[in-house]
Amino acid sequence: MEQTKQLLEVAVRAADLKRAEDIVALDVQTISLLADYFMICTAGNARQIEAIANEIEEKVEAAGGSIKHIEGKDSAKWMLMDFGDLIVHIFSEEEREFYDLEKLWGDAPMVDLTQWVDE
Repeated sequence: MEQTKQLLEVAVRAADLKRAEDIVALDVQTISLLADYFMICTAGNARQIEAIANEIEEKVEAAGGSIKHIEGKDSAKWMLMDFGDLIVHIFSEEEREFYDLEKLWGDAPMVDLTQWVDE
């Protein structure tokens, strides 16, 4: 579990490096069998979604994580990256509002990311 939190930090920092907006992470360990953490962020356009995803994949794999599955790679609006106990969601603004994962998983505590992102 501690390794998963370290991979979350790597993913958050990678997304921040590529200027992802409104990065949040939910600790879903006690409410979901899917994963330990969900990371959610917003990108301005399709190219940025792809750039963020590529940066996260490269950095997480360099840190010892491995990608199990990617959804939405052909979509210009969202992408889901499954690293096992860490699920990363990258959305356009419209798609993020539509899916509203923070509300859907509202029982999950937020992870404090302040030390991992530049304001």
